[in-house]
Amino acid sequence: MSADSSRIRFVLVRTSHPGNIGAAARAIRTMGFNRLSLVAPQRFPHADAVAMAAGAVEELDNAVVTPTLVTAIADCTLVLGCTARKRVVQLEELSPREAAARALAASAHGPVAIVFGNERTGLENDELMSCHAAVHIPSVEDFSSLNLAQAVQLLAYELRLAVLAQVPAKTPDEDREPPATIDQLEHFFGHLAQMLDDIDFHKGRSPMTIMKRLRRLFLRTGLEQREVRILRGIFDDAQRMARLARERS
Repeated sequence: MSADSSRIRFVLVRTSHPGNIGAAARAIRTMGFNRLSLVAPQRFPHADAVAMAAGAVEELDNAVVTPTLVTAIADCTLVLGCTARKRVVQLEELSPREAAARALAASAHGPVAIVFGNERTGLENDELMSCHAAVHIPSVEDFSSLNLAQAVQLLAYELRLAVLAQVPAKTPDEDREPPATIDQLEHFFGHLAQMLDDIDFHKGRSPMTIMKRLRRLFLRTGLEQREVRILRGIFDDAQRMARLARERS
């Protein structure tokens, strides 16, 4: 299966200025991309978005609007969150060029999302927790603020370079399973959290801290769908054994 740039979507989260949505649509269109997703935009559709799109109206017309980030990326097998500063959520950090190479390679296996936060606050910690890695644009420290559309343009440009430079893909391993989607992973994490409660794993430790670390671990490993099924089977058995132990006590 070869890389497929049409599977790469640009996701704007809680955008406050409709003009930035239009400018972002123009930015991705100039680099050959057309998939735009909007998560809870404050004002859309809007005339300012159309004006700033400068002709990229098809990208606006086809933009998918969702209420939450998890909904927007549910089917994605790789999610990269663009952030301007360090956050509580510790993620692998990629440069735009590294992110573009990884996104294009991952597009061979399923949909990919490049996520951008609100103009003022960026991505919140809970939104970054759904990302496999963070993308950081190495701007100067004393003036690091980029306009949202500028950041989108920069990532789209790096992706365009990656598309132009790509070589024929190697024959994939026939035994390789597709990567788990975000929707599958969110159900997996919910099952994991419940299992840890059922076996009384925490014993006074913070469940939230442990789950943050486990999320980071499993997102970093790039779980396949088969691996998710195996692990959830283990969780089921652990829960069954814990239930039997309680019944016998």
